[in-house]
Amino acid sequence: MRFSVDPWDPTYGSALDLDLEPSRGDVNVDLEMAAADWRPVPVSAARRSPEVVLFVDGVRRIEARVWIDGADAEGEASAGICASYAAGVVACDGAARVVDVEIQRGLFTAAAAATAIESRHGTFAVRMTASSAPDVLSLALQERMTAAEVAVAQRVRHDAGAVDDLLVLDGPLRNRQDLPRTVGMIKTHNVTYLAPEQNRIVGALRPGERTPVFTIGTGWSRHSWYLCLPGGEDAPWAGVVRCEASADLAAADVIALAETTATVLPRFASEPYKEPRAPQNLYPISGLERQLRRRLGDSDLLYRALRTVARRSGPS
Repeated sequence: MRFSVDPWDPTYGSALDLDLEPSRGDVNVDLEMAAADWRPVPVSAARRSPEVVLFVDGVRRIEARVWIDGADAEGEASAGICASYAAGVVACDGAARVVDVEIQRGLFTAAAAATAIESRHGTFAVRMTASSAPDVLSLALQERMTAAEVAVAQRVRHDAGAVDDLLVLDGPLRNRQDLPRTVGMIKTHNVTYLAPEQNRIVGALRPGERTPVFTIGTGWSRHSWYLCLPGGEDAPWAGVVRCEASADLAAADVIALAETTATVLPRFASEPYKEPRAPQNLYPISGLERQLRRRLGDSDLLYRALRTVARRSGPS
């Protein structure tokens, strides 16, 4: 029996969903190359690497689920979450260093009577949401973390001035497509955007190769391409990431950006003995995630601090 092993740690699931959901939008695969001519695109030896590669990521953590007494019109309790979230930037220019971090805490709720919770180990500012449904609260937290990622990226670029750089966001580009010289990098695959003929090209990619650029038009438009990182062994789509770039870029500019990612990103691919989501969880992103989680503080201390404040608030 011949078989292959997915390099990802099974506790993280799989990088490839076995039942990919078809895309519900329009996809144009003829941007760089006619559909019938699709083939793996090798890395361009003439492509020069940028002076600096910036990696941006964020983390979030729910510290406690809370109920705000008598918050709605009928005097019933309203749900909320107390959460911590952080974003940071790693700059790589021969060395890797964390150059900016932003940490915030919030009380996410739809309760109009909500006020900030000031605990011994942190203040949770009110972040109003449209409702107290769990998915709405989670989305609001994700949006705040995304805003923090944009803020740190803009600060770093403002402080650096005119620098030849590439900004890599861990995750989709959505709500961040106005950042220049930027790509979003998606590590897992849950949706199929390509027809079977083009999907076969993704499965045939060798390390360092990419697909031609295509354009996705779903709820929002963006350019995209698949790139194969080294170290994925021979499991289906192992080591493959999908990159996204702004739909505002002209064809020549986004193709040049795709070539740059094929030149730059493989050198940061992680190895399984160091990173359970290798090779897609790039070393700078993996290290930044660990730093950010440490800076969020001790979750047990924050939880106990919130419990203490809740007891002191007494009955409503």
